[in-house]
Amino acid sequence: MSTMNISLPDALKSFVDEQVTQRGYGTSSEYVRELIRKDADVLRMRGMLLKGAASEPTAPVDAGYFSKLRERVEKRARK
Repeated sequence: MSTMNISLPDALKSFVDEQVTQRGYGTSSEYVRELIRKDADVLRMRGMLLKGAASEPTAPVDAGYFSKLRERVEKRARK
């Protein structure tokens, strides 16, 4: 694992310390890693949404679509 040092103003350092204590993190590094993971997840999701929005529609989303979707979900739930 690589190491990265960051500088924070006192107010942000206090905030991080509070979050570590209140949320049960072992270290400030654990807290920062989780923030970075969440940010990466948001960026991936945004990319998928933009890709989907830019794509051509393939099938109408109507009552039949949702019926088939429910059937697939119910079938998987029974397994």
